[in-house]
Amino acid sequence: MSNNNEATISAIYRYPVKGLTPEPLQQVAISAGETLPFDRAYAIENGKGRFDPQDPRHLPKVNFLMLMRNERMATLTTRFDSDTHQLSIERDGKTVVRGQLNTGPGRAIITQFLSAYFADDLRGAPRIVSAPDHSFSDVAEKCLHIINLASVRDLERVAGAPLNPLRFRPNVIVDTGTPWQELDWIGKTLKSGDVELEALTRTRRCAAINVDPDTGQRNMDLLAHLARNWSHTDFGIYAKVTTAGDLAINVPLTCVGETAKSHASVPAARAGSD
Repeated sequence: MSNNNEATISAIYRYPVKGLTPEPLQQVAISAGETLPFDRAYAIENGKGRFDPQDPRHLPKVNFLMLMRNERMATLTTRFDSDTHQLSIERDGKTVVRGQLNTGPGRAIITQFLSAYFADDLRGAPRIVSAPDHSFSDVAEKCLHIINLASVRDLERVAGAPLNPLRFRPNVIVDTGTPWQELDWIGKTLKSGDVELEALTRTRRCAAINVDPDTGQRNMDLLAHLARNWSHTDFGIYAKVTTAGDLAINVPLTCVGETAKSHASVPAARAGSD
């Protein structure tokens, strides 16, 4: 694209259960100070955990099943119905279990399957957890995770292989046409229609991006490629919704505001992919 301050929104995703299948959205209404509706609304505690639904607080992702350590999550395909909270889990194209996550019996049947499927990864009995208005993001503040397809293409170039952008667990995928341009957006305002975002921090990645989301195999060392070629392991940015509105694909996202610091000196959020 000719204007490096303008991008096109290529895709929007939410992750109803932390670590499980992303769900594409064509258009979504978002509120100020919130993430996408039902994004990381549920998580799976790995054994006895510290999450209290009556006093929900942000916890490190190591408390939960997540892709960084539990790559078998990528071998499951899940479908979530936001009206009924029913989760269906498929393996090799066949439904293996389904249950409503907002009911005791529904959670029990899903938990029974998870206990068997992740037996080698568990520290104890898994527990499906949630709380009203809580999001199990890798960062404490509710925000959106944005990646740039131009940066994906540049990383593909040095990795020597195609990359599924969903390795990076984005909420919003944009294309600026210029690799790494998104890192220069930190501290600026992003606008798309009525929606306004504040670009907060770069995303410091973890080993989850080495997992192929299509196969569940750890088949690349993207952290090493990032460190070797760009002297950091950051990919993507976090942005906070400051003005509510509808976010939609194939609509421009424009960066406005004061000039931010160079991306070489802007600190990254200590987070990664779930």
